[in-house]
Amino acid sequence: MTTRAYVTLVTNADFAVGAGALLRSLSLTGTTADRVVMHTGGVPEDSLRALAARGARLVPVDLLPTSPEFNERHAKDRIHGLNPFTKGTKPPFHTPLDNFAKLRLWQLPYERVVFLDADTLALRNIDRLFDYPEFCAAPNVYESLSDFHRMNSGVFTARPSEATFQRLFAHLDTPGAFWKRTDQTFLQEAFPDWHGLPVIYNMLQYVWFNLPGLWDWSDIHVLHFQYEKPWQDHAKVDRLRPLIDLWRAYAGDEAVPDLSTLPLP
Repeated sequence: MTTRAYVTLVTNADFAVGAGALLRSLSLTGTTADRVVMHTGGVPEDSLRALAARGARLVPVDLLPTSPEFNERHAKDRIHGLNPFTKGTKPPFHTPLDNFAKLRLWQLPYERVVFLDADTLALRNIDRLFDYPEFCAAPNVYESLSDFHRMNSGVFTARPSEATFQRLFAHLDTPGAFWKRTDQTFLQEAFPDWHGLPVIYNMLQYVWFNLPGLWDWSDIHVLHFQYEKPWQDHAKVDRLRPLIDLWRAYAGDEAVPDLSTLPLP
């Protein structure tokens, strides 16, 4: 088994659809690293078989044994009610509490891991990220340059270690702890000296219409469909059509387009 792995997390059938496209995109980059799908009990068997057929190593994981009080504070209705997403719309299948299961990657038997959310695509080989230290992530830039101080946890580098997992879990569920944006807020506090990746390793889809000057197909390595998902019918479909069409090409079995032929914003 290789010592390096790309890892994603799947908690339901919808995110399994996303993970299928991600797995194919990674395969097309020519990487030799393992492609691991951590999955919780909410994923149907037929979805898991489809992911295995795309080369995934399937790793069942439990949700974290957080306290009832913690779970109540981070329940979907409560967390979205207290901190509504005003810039975009989270899909109905998004369950915030499940996000913390990402921490299970520190228990995997690998030396180096690159985590990618299931709603991302690798458009180019990103194996160089395995040589980056723990903890690297790109800034959460999609509306203005003022976003550079916040981290986005859709792509990050990690060094699995049971000691690190135990440290993180001990810090996660302390009395009264509330993580406004779940794993994203938590990981930024847990790794206060996080190293910033260039935005090309986690290009958020809203950059397409909010910051078009940052969009250059020749540089983008990872495309991240934050908020609305490309397999949904949603209000921004027309504005994001070129990105959605690209995702659909990866999700299917057809040839993917040459990025140099794609339109710019």
